[in-house]
Parts: sequence; C-alpha cells; structure tokens
Amino acid sequence: MRLLERLLGKAGPGSLDPGDYHDPDPSRSAVVRQAGAVLLSYPDESMVARLGQVREALAEVGADVALVDPLYEWLSARPLHEVQAEYVQEFDLSRRHSLHLTYWTDGDTRRRGEALAAFKEVYRAAGCALDDAELPDYLPLVLEFAARVDAEAGYDMLQRYRPSLELLRLALDDDQLPHYGLMALICSTLPGPSPQDKNAVQAMAGYGPPTETVGLDPSDPRLLPFTPAGGGGSMDPMNGEPEHGRR
Repeated sequence: MRLLERLLGKAGPGSLDPGDYHDPDPSRSAVVRQAGAVLLSYPDESMVARLGQVREALAEVGADVALVDPLYEWLSARPLHEVQAEYVQEFDLSRRHSLHLTYWTDGDTRRRGEALAAFKEVYRAAGCALDDAELPDYLPLVLEFAARVDAEAGYDMLQRYRPSLELLRLALDDDQLPHYGLMALICSTLPGPSPQDKNAVQAMAGYGPPTETVGLDPSDPRLLPFTPAGGGGSMDPMNGEPEHGRR
C-alpha cells in the first residue's frame, strides 16, 4: 500500500483509486507536467522569458504544442501587468478555476484539512519541505513534484484527484480560457481518455446520475460539492525548499 492511501484510506466517491503505477512514456509525462507547473503559475517576467524554452521541450517529447499556442499568445501579446491582473481574477479570485485539487472534492471542510496534511506528508517522505507560501495541493506544486522529485508519488496524487483535474479542464473550456489546451495535455499523462462532460466526471468519480444540485451554483462555496458541507510555489528538489508559490 502506497503512502497516500495509507494516510487517507482507499479512494471514495469524488476520487479515484490510482491503481498500479505504469507510465509508457515517462519522459513525455515529466516534461508536460513541468511545463504545466511553469505555465499555470502566476505569470512574471521569469516565466515569460522561459516560454520558448518550455515550448521547445514539449516539442522534443512529441507533445502537441498547438494545444499550448493560445496560452502562449495570452501570456505574451499584452503588457505583463494586464496578464497578471487577469490571472488573479480567473485563478485567485474565481472559484470556477481553482488550482487546488482538494478544493474541488472537499471544499472548506475538515476532510480537506486531512487531505492537505497527507499531501504534506508525501512531500516530507520524499525529502522535500514546504513553508506556508502555498497549500500543498496547489496544482503547479504537485506537477513539479511529479515531474522532478517522485514520479510515482506524484502520479498517485494526480490520479487520485483526477476528477478535480478534469473538472478544471472542463471549466476552462466552458469559459474559453487558453489554459484549456495545457490542462488537456496534463490529463493526457494519466491513464485512459478524459471525460467529455461533467456527468461523465461524476461517473468517473463514483457517483450515480447527477441531480439538480450538481454543478456550479453562485451561492455554493465549492464548484461541485462532492463532499457534503458538513463533512469532515514550486519546489526546488535539490534542497527541498519552495521557490515560489501562491495561495
């Protein structure tokens, strides 16, 4: 039994059993995940300067770079302060595009606290220490951990919370944000095809037919309330310290 399962128990509704780890193309997965860690983070001058390098790396491993071209244009075609303001609006202020994996399944519940503690323990077991700059389920952080530190443990986190990834992908598509193609690439590093709609994600996550309460409600504190309301920076692998991050 792997560490995340020992800490959280077997996957229940809202998450998946990751199954045995097997990656037919680990080099592609690592590059796509590292690209996701860079391109989903808060945009700054350093990120914009690395865009060509990231695109070249994706092409070298056979990833479909056309999927990220709209994001490249979004990041580079306007003054940086405008890009940063839109990023904050879409990812920091809007719950529709949360980059925190457990928020999609557990919202602000005690169960989420348990999941966050488990994520931290997985990082510690791999020799990485986190400060309070970012929550441990922050997707760019998880992606970089999977790409550069521990591919198997990173896979466990990503695949267990695969429904969260797919809901984010669909939300980005619904709102016509250019990050959609990048999320499609990230999901392609995991087993099987991506669900086509939210109903299919519900089925993937172990739920029956959706009811009228399923889906986004402006008054709901979560996007898809998998868990009832009463229920329970990127990392430098060389020294185990975060380089940067956003809550």
